[in-house]
Amino acid sequence: MNTYEIRKATEQEAPTIIAVLKEVAAWLQKNDINQWGFLLEGGEDEEIRQAIKDSATYVACQDDEIIAAFTLYSQQSEWDRHVWGQEEGSEVLYLHRLAVRPEYMKKGIGKDILGWIDETLYKTIRLDCVAHNPKLYAYYEENGFTLIGTTTDGHCKFQKVYREGI
Repeated sequence: MNTYEIRKATEQEAPTIIAVLKEVAAWLQKNDINQWGFLLEGGEDEEIRQAIKDSATYVACQDDEIIAAFTLYSQQSEWDRHVWGQEEGSEVLYLHRLAVRPEYMKKGIGKDILGWIDETLYKTIRLDCVAHNPKLYAYYEENGFTLIGTTTDGHCKFQKVYREGI
């Protein structure tokens, strides 16, 4: 049984969250998964800090240690507009940078986080992932997401529609 809490990140936790994301990016590279390499060079450090400041980033903590992090935007980011097109007034959350520290992978934490989002926030969730990562693609399908399409630059668009009472 997983014993951790999910809560909004604090600004003081920004360096730790960035370190977790870089740890996962390095793990991906080490395992020949071509994804998130830009994070290793600090490619999104400022965006990550801003998402924390805007109360859009969450952490999963166990014994005061951050073991996972993710960001949920209620407004489209520039990237979301690129992937999904311009959407106005949509009741959608856009999931970004879901990361579980390597030593905690394969323990159901990612699945628990996706379930927590669904059960707690009552909104349709959208995300994208690189099309050349079939394990990630399958992971999102196993967790109730539906493939909506693929962008011309090779990103799969997934959506999970919130259905009340299910």
